[in-house]
This record gives sequence, C-alpha cells and structure tokens, in this order.
Amino acid sequence: MKRVVLITGHYWRSNKKAGFHWLADAFHRNGSEVLFFTCSLSLLSFLRRDKRLQYDGLFQARNRLIAEEEGLWSFVWFTPWHPANLRAGILNKLSTPLFRRYGSFSLGSAESFMQSADVFIIESGPGLLLVPYLKRLRPDARFVYRVSDDLRFLRSHPVVIQAEEEYVSRFDLVSVPSTGMLKLFEGKTPHLELHLHGINKELFDADYPNPYAGTAGPNLVFVGVSHFDIDFLDRASRLFPTRNFHIIGPIDGVQDCPNVKIYGELDFLKTVPFIKHADIGLATWSYMPGAELLGDSLKIIQYTYCRLSIVAPSFISTDRPNIIFYHPGDDESIRRAMLAASTYNRSQTYRDDIKSWDELAELLEGGQHA
Repeated sequence: MKRVVLITGHYWRSNKKAGFHWLADAFHRNGSEVLFFTCSLSLLSFLRRDKRLQYDGLFQARNRLIAEEEGLWSFVWFTPWHPANLRAGILNKLSTPLFRRYGSFSLGSAESFMQSADVFIIESGPGLLLVPYLKRLRPDARFVYRVSDDLRFLRSHPVVIQAEEEYVSRFDLVSVPSTGMLKLFEGKTPHLELHLHGINKELFDADYPNPYAGTAGPNLVFVGVSHFDIDFLDRASRLFPTRNFHIIGPIDGVQDCPNVKIYGELDFLKTVPFIKHADIGLATWSYMPGAELLGDSLKIIQYTYCRLSIVAPSFISTDRPNIIFYHPGDDESIRRAMLAASTYNRSQTYRDDIKSWDELAELLEGGQHA
C-alpha cells in the first residue's frame, strides 16, 4: 500500500472543498494510505483572524494525528509562528531570517507517517519550506509540487516566494493548473506539466432539486471566498433588476439589494445544485497581481463542466468561448457582457479537457503526460 502525503493550507473538515480535499479522496479510493497535512497555522493566525480557526474542532486537533477513515489521516500542524505576509516591506524583510526556519519545527506524530511516505504532494504555500527536511527524511520518495495558485496572487511572504524559486528544480514533477502558469516555470524545471483542476464528475452529473425553484427571472451564481468584485455586483444588480444574483461564500461588504441573496459559506454538497441549476456563472474577481492566471481556476472548471456561460473581468487570460468579458467599473461593458452571457449557446461549451480527480491523481502519482 502506497503512502501519500498532501501538504496544504486547507483543513480536512472545512466546509469548503478545495482541490486537495478531492485529491485526498481520489488517492484513498485507489488504495493508498493518505495523510492530509494542514500547515500555515500558528499563534499569528489569531492576530490575523484566520477564518480556518472558526471551524469546530480545529484548535483541538492541532498537532494530533487523527484517523478520519480507515487509511485516511489528518494532521493540523500548529506552530509558534509561520510565514505570513506582515503587509509592510520592512517587517517582511526583518522577519525573513526567522520565517526561513519554519521547516525546522517538529512534525510531531505526523513524522512517523512521513518517514515511510512514497509520495509527497505539496501545494503552493508555506509548506514549501519543508522541502529540504522532507528530502533528507525520505530521499527516495516522489516529490510533486502542485501549484494551485500563484504565490504573488496569494500575497505570500517573500520567504515563501524565495523557497519556490530555490526548491522548484528539486521536484520530480511540477504540476500547474493553467496555461498561464506554465510561463511562470518555463526554464526552471525539466519536469513541468499542465494538469487542469479535476472535478467530481459523478457528483456534478447527479440530479438535484432546483434551489431556485419559485424564483422568477434568470439566476446568476458566484461561488468563492475572496477577491470578489463588489463594484460589479452593485452595478449589475442595478442594471438588471429582474435578474437574481446568488453569492455563496464568506463575502463581506455587499449592499442590501432585493435581487441579491447572500448565503455565506455552504457545505460543498449544498453548493453543487446552485451551480448546476444556474443560468450564468460569475467569475467576477477584483484585480490582484496574478489574477490574469485564473482562466482555468477550479471555479471556471466547475462552471464549464455544467455548461454555464461565465461573466469575468477582461484582465483574465483565457480562450474559453463560454467566458464573456466585462471591463471593471464600466456600466456599458457590464451590460453587454450580461446580455451576451444570456444568449450564449450552452451546448457549444467545450469540456473534453476536464478530467476527474481520480485521473488527475494518477497523473500526479505517476507523472504521465496529460
């Protein structure tokens, strides 16, 4: 039985299902023993009001190896501090020597699992600082860097970005989820592959009651946790008062409006019907450096698999025909995009390039070409 370690910033029991949750499920289904290792949590997380601390049981689970299912373990690595962007250049510079030592903290009871691991899959984030130690611990293991996000887009501390530059060539595979990200790593490693985000096809192919039943007018949905373009929502909901905007996620600052409904963060299984039965998907992000690379984000993949037309800002780089662009802050551009999305022929949506999580897990484990 292979042992697979997934190192991520996500918490196993969170309501939000991220890519690494699905990968863990996929590896577990194929018979591997899996450790879901949550990093980048520390005393600094309280000062930063980290939303992960709101989950029941997380603090009690810190530094404990917990059996979630037979063959599936979770571990919350809680340390005195972790590399966090301190939002000031001088503070980030002064903290760099300290934060570089992040990978030297004890791994506690998780280390015994890692000592016999066959595959380490590390997500873009502070977990990168563990690479030197894990390489010494298990030099013969397979190391995969799964670049879920551009570290600059995440506003990572400079020491994390430096770690990526320093260690990227030491991975047996660098797997990126978008064509835009390929350019970030070209020439830095000979082991670079494009692997789009996967999807649970059975889950999205199932039938669900329509959550919009009884609601007149087209329904548009946004699912996400950050960088939401609130100005777009204010303008679009005013320009189209008979359309209904459904916002799923911990989004703050939205003005009260009769055709806008805010749900907060929902369990993923409750979110799927909102995507399946929507008329239009909203990928309406506000700009941040690196946002150009979101054209193949997990949200885009899910919307596309459900054959939705998608409204997105013009700074997104993608050639997917079901994505219709608007210029942020421009009423007329938003109006045109919304009308075009309403008339898009959904049967023309190309989704043959979308793989299941099981297929993606096989690619990561064996390194076959997509």
